[in-house]
Amino acid sequence: MLLVTADQWRGDSLSALGHPVVRTPHFDALASEGMLFPRHYSVCAPCGPARASLLTGMYMHNHRSVRNGTPLDNRHTNIAREVRRAGYRPVLFGYTDTSLDPAAHAVEEVTRHGYENLMPGFEEGLLLPGERPQAWIDHLVAKGYAVSGYDDAFRPAATSPPGAGRSRAPAVYAADDSQTAFLARRCIDYLRHAEPGWFVHLSWFRPHPPFIAPKPWNTMVDPDTVPMPRRAGSVEDEAAVHPWVAAAVGPDGDWFDPWMREVIGTADYEREVRQIRATYYGLVGKVDHYFGEVVAALRDSGQLDDTLIVATSDHGELLGDHYLFGKRGYFDSGFHIPLLIRDPRAEPGSRGRVADRLTESVDVMPTILDWLDLEPPRQCDGRSLLPLLHGDDVPGGDEAYWEYDFRNDDDGPGVEQTLGLAPHQCNVSVLRTREHKYVHFTALAPLLFDLGESPDELDDVSGAARHRETMLACAQRMLSWRMQSEAPALTHLRVTRQGIVERKAGRFARAARRDA
Repeated sequence: MLLVTADQWRGDSLSALGHPVVRTPHFDALASEGMLFPRHYSVCAPCGPARASLLTGMYMHNHRSVRNGTPLDNRHTNIAREVRRAGYRPVLFGYTDTSLDPAAHAVEEVTRHGYENLMPGFEEGLLLPGERPQAWIDHLVAKGYAVSGYDDAFRPAATSPPGAGRSRAPAVYAADDSQTAFLARRCIDYLRHAEPGWFVHLSWFRPHPPFIAPKPWNTMVDPDTVPMPRRAGSVEDEAAVHPWVAAAVGPDGDWFDPWMREVIGTADYEREVRQIRATYYGLVGKVDHYFGEVVAALRDSGQLDDTLIVATSDHGELLGDHYLFGKRGYFDSGFHIPLLIRDPRAEPGSRGRVADRLTESVDVMPTILDWLDLEPPRQCDGRSLLPLLHGDDVPGGDEAYWEYDFRNDDDGPGVEQTLGLAPHQCNVSVLRTREHKYVHFTALAPLLFDLGESPDELDDVSGAARHRETMLACAQRMLSWRMQSEAPALTHLRVTRQGIVERKAGRFARAARRDA
């Protein structure tokens, strides 16, 4: 089993989906041999919470690792622990951004890598944290590059040409010495000699910022051809949509890209936005290129047709949408992510299909366990998508949910302080259907978007009389979702004088295998 994640990979950034400038031939090939899920969403952000949800199958309101650095309760199982119990060997190449539980681990272990620790259950093939990739830095030094740390490795080799955005300048390293290439080849070395029964999680840092790419990927996309951000006509118009947006685009809005902060409101802004987007799409293409090398290695070693491949992301990237960068708030582009699954057992007639349903990142763990004929643990909030790959149906698929916690404990002045909120009031829950998007803030006014009328999420109709019934229906659906998805804990047990009675059935009945 190969689980691949590319950090901060937007759900629209696949040429298989008709993107005008992104080129992803190897991911497209994966889709043609498996299934593409174009309406797939991360259930939370940023990196730490999103990966906790992906790898535990739990919504954020259940695992409660709400920010980078918030410990993940050790009582929760995860995909590595589950496949290990079944006799597989889960190995990580990259990072899981896990903050260890201080109640279950020694202090020095908890703090060794900060929030970029290895999730318990995984074996370290190569731990390469995004912000402290020391093994890669050592590789660059050994190759003769004059770098001493992260900042050196991600500084441009030269200034951009006159009239070009700053992110056009190439990286100091060659593409084949990039972090993406380095990790891919370490993973390939392992796969070529791995004993049967391996489970590899390959977790790439790119296309996560800094927005800098090595040659030729820095010029692969012409900035004049990129689609422009979805946004209002001005920052002021954007801020008028909601108080949270006003705080996020304001001077104390955290995660506002510093390059853009310097030029917003000037004539250079559009040029910089275009170039950042072009560089980002080049980085996506670079990840695709090295993903192709991994797949080729599996094919050459005769393992491809015995391997389940899942490719996805932790969360998306706003990329200038709504004058914001990063992954935050309630906007689609911060939470819409790719999902591609190639099941070697699927019949040829069921391959190359596109799923016409909404899916969530918590569905990935149950899908992988189902492929192994294992019952997902009761904590899992998602459903197995495996039947879809074999031409069968799965209940649901008409809605997706996600959450965002914007408490700001250590980044200095931010949205929390600007709005005068307490940490426990800094929560957003989102219900996304095909037609509407309902956004519920704990201590701020809600939002409602009619996606047919306002696909760019700019026209809030929560106060419109004609949408009153829709508002009520969405609020009721969200309440029901929270009630039925509350952590089950020990609710499957009943203590009697005769003993402890256990209800064996899981939260969702696992579909019967077609080949059973």
